[in-house]
Amino acid sequence: MVKVENKTSLIDRIAWNIVVPVVLLALIGLYAIYIAATNDVNHMGSPLKAVLMQVVWYLVSIGIVVFVMQFDAEQLFKVAPYVFGLGIFLLIAVLFLYDRSTFVDTGAKSWFKLGPLTFQPSEIMKPAYILMMARVTHEHNQKFDHTLHNDWVLIGKLALWSLPIAILLKLQNDFGTMLVFIAILGGVILVSGITWKIIIPAYGAVAILATVVIVMVTTPFGRQILSHFFKAYQFARIDSWLTPSTGTSNSAYQLWQSMQAIGSGQIFGNGFGKISVYVPVRGSDMVYSVIGETFGFVGSVAVILIYLYLIIQMVKITFDTGNAFYSYISTGVIMMILFHVFENIGMSIDLLPLTGIPLPFISQGGSALIGNMAGIGMILSMKFHNKDYMFSTAGDF
Repeated sequence: MVKVENKTSLIDRIAWNIVVPVVLLALIGLYAIYIAATNDVNHMGSPLKAVLMQVVWYLVSIGIVVFVMQFDAEQLFKVAPYVFGLGIFLLIAVLFLYDRSTFVDTGAKSWFKLGPLTFQPSEIMKPAYILMMARVTHEHNQKFDHTLHNDWVLIGKLALWSLPIAILLKLQNDFGTMLVFIAILGGVILVSGITWKIIIPAYGAVAILATVVIVMVTTPFGRQILSHFFKAYQFARIDSWLTPSTGTSNSAYQLWQSMQAIGSGQIFGNGFGKISVYVPVRGSDMVYSVIGETFGFVGSVAVILIYLYLIIQMVKITFDTGNAFYSYISTGVIMMILFHVFENIGMSIDLLPLTGIPLPFISQGGSALIGNMAGIGMILSMKFHNKDYMFSTAGDF
């Protein structure tokens, strides 16, 4: 790869087709957070304070985006082990320094307490994991041809790098976040060039396993077996997913209220700021119910279309760049955001079980926002540095 002079103006080097949908989602998020805080009887502090705090997180995240996009492909490749190591260190540290009050509420040792703020290191681990998976895949493919043996070796490498995260998240009791890492890993494997002779049986086996687990949950004997792997609250979430209207747990109530709120919006919604259905944790986990109740089916679909547009633009930038390493990064970022959107909206309408996964760029909170924006920074880096190098072969450094 040869460095060349880039005469493109700074403004033209920014991927505005990525920036604009993210800004739109952020504005929707500020609206939804304000409305949720205004109508949440358990919310501490004024709605304006909640919005201002989220604005602060957006400003911090913008700084992170600007910082990350300064790194080109070669620099991202070099720093990957260091940011991965930092992420692992934070995941270990939180096991000892976790916030006790949050643990009592959620049962997970996943948050640091920083004054009035809480911080979840696993969200920062996501972009670090994406970088490391991209590096491992790119390095392997540069050295080895795609044979059945070499492809299994690559899968083994990716699995070994993923194992510490799986163990640490298990110790934190955070199964929902682990699902995001599995989605990222699955996406990177899909585009890594691994033969379909491995991918089709492997993905089929995962689908069958998931189906068997769901069936087992519905039987007493199956639950007895699964009790060695799942906690009581996880069974409660599955029960609320299967029978939300008759469930007695807090998760069943939360889900049923979310469905009631979204359903009450009908086609065009109840109007700007008009909320009548109480939904617990509405500013973060169930923020989609605010959109559904106030803007109805039309507004709900509009938000999904913004996400769809964002994903399409990410894919286009990846193809325009023509860099293999970048393609693995973008796939990881796309899978991270796509899984968050699919899971959050899916659980809000009872399509999927509750997992506590936030809606990207909209849900209240800083940890997930920083993680997602770091991913956006890596995507913006692709266009920002696209003309900086002449590639002798696609993806080579």
